[in-house]
Amino acid sequence: MSTAIEFNNVSKLYRLGLVSSGTLSNDLKRWWQMSVLGKEDPFLQVGSVNDRSKAADSEYVWALKDIDFKVEQGDVVGIIGKNGAGKSTLLKLLSKVTAPTTGTIKAKGRIASLLEVGTGFHPELTGRENIYMNGTILGMTKKEIDGKLDEIVDFSGCERYIDTPVKRYSSGMTVRLGFAVAAHLDPEILVVDEVLAVGDAEFQKKAIGKMQDVSRGEGRTVLFVSHNMGSIAQLCNTGILLTNGQVSFIGGVRECISYYISEGTSEVVFTSKNINNDMYFQKVMVADDKGDAISDVAFDRDVSIRFEIGCNHYVEDATVSFTLLDYHQSPLFTAHCALASDKLAVSAVIPGNLLLPGTYFIKPILHVPNKNWLDVCDVFLPLTITDTGSDHTKYTSNKSLGYFNMPIDWR
Repeated sequence: MSTAIEFNNVSKLYRLGLVSSGTLSNDLKRWWQMSVLGKEDPFLQVGSVNDRSKAADSEYVWALKDIDFKVEQGDVVGIIGKNGAGKSTLLKLLSKVTAPTTGTIKAKGRIASLLEVGTGFHPELTGRENIYMNGTILGMTKKEIDGKLDEIVDFSGCERYIDTPVKRYSSGMTVRLGFAVAAHLDPEILVVDEVLAVGDAEFQKKAIGKMQDVSRGEGRTVLFVSHNMGSIAQLCNTGILLTNGQVSFIGGVRECISYYISEGTSEVVFTSKNINNDMYFQKVMVADDKGDAISDVAFDRDVSIRFEIGCNHYVEDATVSFTLLDYHQSPLFTAHCALASDKLAVSAVIPGNLLLPGTYFIKPILHVPNKNWLDVCDVFLPLTITDTGSDHTKYTSNKSLGYFNMPIDWR
């Protein structure tokens, strides 16, 4: 199988807040070094790492730094990472919207891109005229576009407005038509950014199905950026994780998602200040298999909530309880476990595939039922269940189906 895309030591440098070098002398120096002497940009060395969460320590920032990877023909690659990690910049470089500062990019075949709502469309032209314009840019003849026109219009669902200027389209209609054009004009490489999130659930399902057909049936290469891990797992076979403008993982898509989830977690551990109580919370946390504190758990993995109880004086019938709350902090259920004087460390395990993807909170209580409270966790511990490609994904991408994936016995 041949290589469809190859990034070799690709980096992209931006200057914060300014377009030029700031002074005429710096601009002339840059022109002399690069254009006349053929040397590297003299201002490259001052670039800082692309970490949006920290204050800048330089006027320059590397949006991407030393990117190296290959994509084989027919692969469907999911590119994931936090906001500002460099995902969209990478796709723009591949689509030649902008040029890399250093390194080279090789792509085999025509590239069709859907990067932002309306990208590549002329607002004054009608939907039909934009289809022909995009096809011509891709190197297709009018006859070839004629043969695809009905299929594109039907897929987009915009037939009624196809002869209306695109500037009058809603963002959802623009994305529908843009994706239909990009996917149907026979590109060897299809590049799709997060814009599918603008479409409704029916169109998202339709678009993912089309990308599967393009890759599996027609052997074309797809690069897909999304924050929906379920869609990434369902569609892609390879994952690339970007962190602060650099590649931090390349591999199987499920391994990549798992790495992303573990990388993105913050240690959320509650330790009580009530250490003079008879009994108190020494430590409460959501933990992984290694016993490390996490806040994000994959949909198909068990959730382990660990309680370590400090004891100055054991209280008969002491019980540890926790309430699981939804995103609006409404209670979903409460669980209890009686403690013994020699068993003051317990774990509550919520089985995988039970909690539907979403954000939850945990409220622990240490008490004697119906008598007195021994200690209370004064914060809600966050818990995020992330979809990694369950059957649930194909039905909905929203929260309308509730909170639990109940094992129903259908007869």
